[in-house]
Amino acid sequence: MKYRTLGRTGIKVSPYCLGAMMFGALGNPDHDDSIRIIHKALDAGVNFIDTADVYSRGESEEIVGKALKGRRDNVVLATKAHLPMGDDPNQQGNSRRWLVRSLDDSLRRLGTDYVDLFQLHRPAPDTDVEESLAALTDLMRAGKIRAIGASSFPASDMVEAQWVAERRGLRPFRTEQPPYSILTRGIEREVLPVCERYGMGTLVWSPLAGGLLTGRYRKGEQAETHRARYGFKHLTDERRLDAVEQLIPLAEEAGMPLTHLAMAFAIAHPGVTSAIIGPRTMEHLDNLLAGAGTTLSEEILDRIDAIVPPGTDIGTLDMAYDPPAIQRTALRRRPVGERAAA
Repeated sequence: MKYRTLGRTGIKVSPYCLGAMMFGALGNPDHDDSIRIIHKALDAGVNFIDTADVYSRGESEEIVGKALKGRRDNVVLATKAHLPMGDDPNQQGNSRRWLVRSLDDSLRRLGTDYVDLFQLHRPAPDTDVEESLAALTDLMRAGKIRAIGASSFPASDMVEAQWVAERRGLRPFRTEQPPYSILTRGIEREVLPVCERYGMGTLVWSPLAGGLLTGRYRKGEQAETHRARYGFKHLTDERRLDAVEQLIPLAEEAGMPLTHLAMAFAIAHPGVTSAIIGPRTMEHLDNLLAGAGTTLSEEILDRIDAIVPPGTDIGTLDMAYDPPAIQRTALRRRPVGERAAA
């Protein structure tokens, strides 16, 4: 495993980051089996683990904590806060009130007194970013956090956060965690260039495009059945499925599984530090680890560009963040009276 520096933090991480979302009730409820998967990844040289408080309502963090007993010092441990952890409206978001509590709760579940990276899971338009950065800075000074980052922040929010940190003497975001895959390349336009400009590390999520780049979901009933069971619209998006049908023979020509092609693509971009893998079973992990040393030729990368042009997204991941300007119709349209007057 060849390690990379996480932005300007000086922290060395593996190009594959073990995502723990599938450990717990959401994916694999067997704690012992999940721990074996974590240990197998660590033994293979993966030294970077990413989880979040919301994954199986804290169960994922508990499993990771159990797995790291006796191995904590050799692991770069990341977690996140923002998404709801209860019915109380203040048990979520990016306020100082919640970030302080959520971190303490995460540390207790993880069985450690610090995390290497603490991230805001999503932007919070109702909270001044200075409020969040000030709280995170204080938590760093208290020794509970080594570095701070964000996830799914638009490029403009990332730049604003850097400016606020500089003006107010606060700690800046050192990392960003955006979605990125062959099918989701929009971050190549602004997000990755902003990360490179400010020396931010990136740990990209869903490099397998929500399962589409495993080759398991093809046009027809299988994807429809999975959508009906789990509600994922991206599995039946005709544009995404058409691209997959072109990528499968390309991977075959290159002599590798589609998963290896997808992962090698994700970590080939110079702005990407690490790509998050989220195995639910040992078989999933073994398949991904088998391709850890895969590199793609310029010819293969050019052919991928011809299928999905750089800087473009084909469809949208169901889990992707949409800012209020997209979610709320009223923010996109003038009131009828104003339109008539114009």
